[in-house]
Parts: sequence; C-alpha cells; structure tokens
Amino acid sequence: QVQLAESGGGLVQAGGSLRLSCAASGKIFSVNAMGWYRQPPGKQRELVAVINFGGATNYAESVKGRFTASRDNAKNTVSLQMDSLKPEDTAVYYCNFNGRESRFLARRDYWGQGTQVTVSS
Repeated sequence: QVQLAESGGGLVQAGGSLRLSCAASGKIFSVNAMGWYRQPPGKQRELVAVINFGGATNYAESVKGRFTASRDNAKNTVSLQMDSLKPEDTAVYYCNFNGRESRFLARRDYWGQGTQVTVSS
C-alpha cells in the first residue's frame, strides 16, 4: 500500500501565500505522476497541478501564474507553492499519487487525507 502524508494548509488572507507538501511512502514500484487536486465547498474535485515523471506540469487555468508545483522524484515528494491566493481558492486540497506498487499490479491513483485551505477576503 502507498501512504501519502500531507502538510501545510490553513487560513490566510486574500493575496497571501501558503505552501503544501506531500510525501509518498510504502510499497512504491514506479511513479507516473504526483500532484494536487482540490474540492471547493459544494463542488466536485478538480485538478490543480500535476507533474508527470518527465517533469511536465499541467496546471488548472485558474491557478496559472499564481501556483507553482515542484516534485522530487528521488524522495517521492510533491509541493505546491500558492501565491496571490483568492477566496475562490478555498477548498480541501488533496495530494495525488499515480503509480504502481509492483510490476504485477496495475497503475492506480492514491489520495491523501486532504488539507483545508481557507482564504478570507
């Protein structure tokens, strides 16, 4: 099993910054991608930023230029630097790991427990 440990999040005023971090541990055979999703109140979970193994990052349009994702392949960690935060960024943020526990198992998604980010106006 793969475990994801998230840290960061909290309450910040609009225009402020926060940093989220996530570390994957456990049975990891290969990693395809790591990144972040979020679920705003009353809405569905949505992609924020995902980094593939080659290092290419896919950002949601709403966060481009404000959020920066980074990944350490050797340590299986991913971080999200969030600047110029807006009230509409308020959500539960989830770390995502897409990979395999062994060569005999299919690639699948794993999720962190989620961390609350609240941006006040």
